[in-house]
Amino acid sequence: MVDIKRPAKSKLKKRIRTAVLIVVGLVAVGGITYGLTKLKPAAPTLDRSTAVIDTVKRGPFLREVRGIGTLVPQLTRQIPAPADGRVEKIMIQAGVEVGADTVIVELSNPQMEQQAMDAEFQVKAAQADQENLRVRLESDNMTQQSAIATINSEYSQAKLQLDTDEVLAKQGLVPELLLKISRSKVQDLANRLRVEQQRLAISGKSTKAQINAQESRLSQLRALAKLKKDQVDALKVRAGTNGVLQQVSVQVGQQVSPGFNIARVADPASLKAELKIAETQIKDVKLGQPVAVDTRNGIIQGRVSRIDPAAREGTFVVDVELTGPIPASARPDLSVDGTIELERLTNVLYVGRPAFGQGQQTVGLFRLTPDGQEAVRTQVTLGRSSVSTIEIVNGLKEGDQVILSDTSAMDNYNQIRVR
Repeated sequence: MVDIKRPAKSKLKKRIRTAVLIVVGLVAVGGITYGLTKLKPAAPTLDRSTAVIDTVKRGPFLREVRGIGTLVPQLTRQIPAPADGRVEKIMIQAGVEVGADTVIVELSNPQMEQQAMDAEFQVKAAQADQENLRVRLESDNMTQQSAIATINSEYSQAKLQLDTDEVLAKQGLVPELLLKISRSKVQDLANRLRVEQQRLAISGKSTKAQINAQESRLSQLRALAKLKKDQVDALKVRAGTNGVLQQVSVQVGQQVSPGFNIARVADPASLKAELKIAETQIKDVKLGQPVAVDTRNGIIQGRVSRIDPAAREGTFVVDVELTGPIPASARPDLSVDGTIELERLTNVLYVGRPAFGQGQQTVGLFRLTPDGQEAVRTQVTLGRSSVSTIEIVNGLKEGDQVILSDTSAMDNYNQIRVR
């Protein structure tokens, strides 16, 4: 066979055709890519079973605010240590009902006990001194009375002698000098008798004064001994009031100083609730508003009695006076939930409270279409809020259905599918 040589013109056509095909392919790929970039992303799908959907309603609207808290006794007594002492015994533990004379803790203080014994001995010594003084003064009084009796006897005898001498002197049987001596003796004895009687009267007053002074000293020592004894008795620390022992703050062997809080007793019949309300919700809470306190074993009605003037850790403490019957299960420090009724409104457009919406804000909510297959983002102005509902000011109408659950993952979409 003989090979036939192809002409050069056919090779050129082939190269041109190949180049054209490559250019056409590149243009097609670029066009497809450009078209794809211009396509809108497909709407995401929301599973209806995992979404919270509510219907906008119109009617009465109860505004409430909720807080957690505890039951707190209004009447509590802190029991301080009466003196320096060492804890010897803890007689009862927290949770037990106590009376005013119930001993909670026994302390020991050897120095105070020694002082009490010394004071008692001083009282006994003073009593012995008083008795000795009384005996001595009575002896002095009797001696004084004996001296008066002797002088009185001598005075009587001298008076009789004077009377005899005066009779004999009238008869001239007794010289004048002897008569003067008799008269002088009688006068002297009379003066001595008067002085001794005055001394006896003064001695009586002195005796009374000394007895009173000794009794005063004895009373002072008795009062001191009683004080020391009471201080020792106070080492048996008592509750001082009826109630429930809430806390014992010491341990056996611990050394305490005066004023240290050993225990706390509360009156369980004087309970109140302390609720913690978020500072963003406190502005509408006012004194006297009704409150429902849930103890998990019953609802207690009450009213707001005090609002803490300052926030602590983002919350305000609100005191609730309990006006309704208190269940038997209610105890101090029991955890409770409280719902404060702020106000009752009529003819208000409202819906369930969305997961991400607050009162007095404009938010985007997904509103379901009439067929319920899709949801469109709608700008909604929210008004006054409650625990689980919120007022609709603008953007929705009665009967509209909106998604309340968190849709933040779909913030880039204005429309979603619901299946």
